[in-house]
Amino acid sequence: MSVSTEQSSGRCVFRVQINGPIDAVWRELTKTGEVQPAIFNNVMHTSGGVQPGSLMQMRSKDGKYVGMVGTILEVTPPHRFSHTLRFTHLDDPECVVVYELREKDGGTEFTLTVEKMPEGTKTGKSMMQGGPMICSTLKAVIEQGGPPLMTRVLFAAFGALAPITTPAKCKAEHWPLRA
Repeated sequence: MSVSTEQSSGRCVFRVQINGPIDAVWRELTKTGEVQPAIFNNVMHTSGGVQPGSLMQMRSKDGKYVGMVGTILEVTPPHRFSHTLRFTHLDDPECVVVYELREKDGGTEFTLTVEKMPEGTKTGKSMMQGGPMICSTLKAVIEQGGPPLMTRVLFAAFGALAPITTPAKCKAEHWPLRA
């Protein structure tokens, strides 16, 4: 099953059926201190665990760069996780990301919704491109144990090029995680 996409003013919804248990999908989305292949091979760090009010960051695998920052808004295991999101390399306003999981047809229906998406911005464009990749990579991680080969190649290229292509303002030293 492919990723379905719906878009309206300031909002985008991506949905995919994952043939795996809801608890496995939930763990993959909310784990900290470990690589999350579905989230572009980044590692989630928080100021106080995965709970509402905690600050969060998605850092590169080596911890040298912070790609996005936000605040956790809602944690309702294993059904709903939401947070604000702002890319560190952009000056666009933040948006809200909502992950919803529902047991369906012996697996998990995964829905990624981006709300308050700043239209006409690089953030909006990035979310439109990234949403389907997040869904399909998460599906592969749960169903097959890891991302598809081409996704792994892409992540390896991102990692190798990061020192050259990542703006200095994204270095972790500029984004201390405070409570």
